[in-house]
Amino acid sequence: MARLLVFVEGHTEAAFVDEVLQPHLVASGYHQVSARLLGSAMQNTHRGGIRSWSQVRRDLSRKLLEDRTGLVTTMVDYYRLPADWPGRGTSATPSEIQFRLHADMAAQLNSAFDAGRFLPFVVMHEFEGLLFSDCTAFSRTIGRADLETEFRKIRDAFPTPEDINDSPSTAPSKRILNLSPRYKKLDGVAAANAIGLDRIRKECPHFASWLDRLEALVSKE
Repeated sequence: MARLLVFVEGHTEAAFVDEVLQPHLVASGYHQVSARLLGSAMQNTHRGGIRSWSQVRRDLSRKLLEDRTGLVTTMVDYYRLPADWPGRGTSATPSEIQFRLHADMAAQLNSAFDAGRFLPFVVMHEFEGLLFSDCTAFSRTIGRADLETEFRKIRDAFPTPEDINDSPSTAPSKRILNLSPRYKKLDGVAAANAIGLDRIRKECPHFASWLDRLEALVSKE
């Protein structure tokens, strides 16, 4: 169980797992933490992409059946998640979608399913939302310290950084690009590293819940 595979939707999330999440979780007790791109992201070196749930479920099922002791999780954005994913075509929250993903996998694998080995995580609403956990570190890391005040205004308009919404024009990444057109998604990984997991989990309760659960699982080993 001390092996963790994180299925991600793109190269940004993969880099976040490798550079930010992996060192923390290894220190917490995992002996192996790695990322794997889902679906069409495998053929795209610049931008990820999520296929239909039936296709993604096949990838997840295959891994869970191949490795009967490792832990599998996901890190995909709620923003633009395909409508055929369980609950996404409704008003379900990311937490509700996670519950439905888990239930769907249980139905798919039946007796072969070990509920404790699959821990789906859907980012609320987008990876870039996490970066508003520390607007000072974020703005300085991407070389735009002059934007700290503007980033803080965005952050302060919502209860948490995760609540920055998922409209095509006002999603976190869109807001950043409106202020800094040269921003690249991988810049966000460096910013997340500078901000640190402690600050992100303090500001982002949905993310913190996922990290708490991952830590709790390895602590039982």
